Amino acid sequence: MTTTDVPTTAVARTSAVPGRSGREREGAAWVFLSPWVLGAVGLTLLPMAVSLCLSFTDYDLFDSPHWVGLRNYTQMFTQDPRYWRSVTATLTYVAIAVPLQLALALAVALALKSMHRAKGFYRSAFYAPSLLGASMSVALVWRAVFNDGGPVDRLLGTGGWVDRPGWALLAVALLTVWQFGAPMVIFLAGLQQIPGELYEAAEVDGASRWRQFRSITVPMLSPVIFFNLVLQTIQAFQVFTPAFAVSAGKGGPADSTLFYTLYLYDRGFVASHMGYASAMAWVLLLVIGAVTAVLFRTSRSWVFYASEGDR
Repeated sequence: MTTTDVPTTAVARTSAVPGRSGREREGAAWVFLSPWVLGAVGLTLLPMAVSLCLSFTDYDLFDSPHWVGLRNYTQMFTQDPRYWRSVTATLTYVAIAVPLQLALALAVALALKSMHRAKGFYRSAFYAPSLLGASMSVALVWRAVFNDGGPVDRLLGTGGWVDRPGWALLAVALLTVWQFGAPMVIFLAGLQQIPGELYEAAEVDGASRWRQFRSITVPMLSPVIFFNLVLQTIQAFQVFTPAFAVSAGKGGPADSTLFYTLYLYDRGFVASHMGYASAMAWVLLLVIGAVTAVLFRTSRSWVFYASEGDR
């Protein structure tokens, strides 16, 4: 072996090791990712594909699906008045519940930010409804609170809300507003990231608290507001448990709480029109995607990012 062969052999060996270790790392990564990949394919992508195929069929859960083309969609848009009542109820609920929930969450977050004692206790206490509110038991308690002879009836003398078409939807919306803990925690985290020097400079300039909130807090918090707005809007379109519990699964009174997902459940599992329910599910998916896209599009005009000077 010559002296020139030794460096060449050493270089060849050292160049082979990183390649082998890189392949080993890639293989290990796929091993760790495999449960997620299998879950995503088996529990999300494959059911979505099956649902899309069923939306073009007449399927009653017992017999084999029968291909009907676009009949489910045309019937949905042109021959089903209850479908449009469910759309109206859902849009009304989203327009009421989401702004009220975000406003209350922001107000409580501002109050907690200025507290110096027992902040952790109050933060946990306000967050607790977000853990409990989605359960059927709490929804049933909520129905009892707003029913005839319940606490709200005895206090206000307005009668039971859940039996009045003009008030039943508001009772369901208030249950969602009560679950403001999750966006509140996110708002509180965003408020703590705003530099205190901005408020000190504003006080020196004589800016009022309202002016500081409007000119400092809202612009600096706008990415967090946008995040909560998108998240809560998507969740509001999919609300089911409160409406099911408050209306006993009927969407009443007078279809005032017939939310989209509740009517989808009725068509799919009560009337056994699973093809029709699948078509409804895909329309809901497209609507949520369109609304989310609009929110992202409009965010360019009001969401401020500190890292981008032109915003």
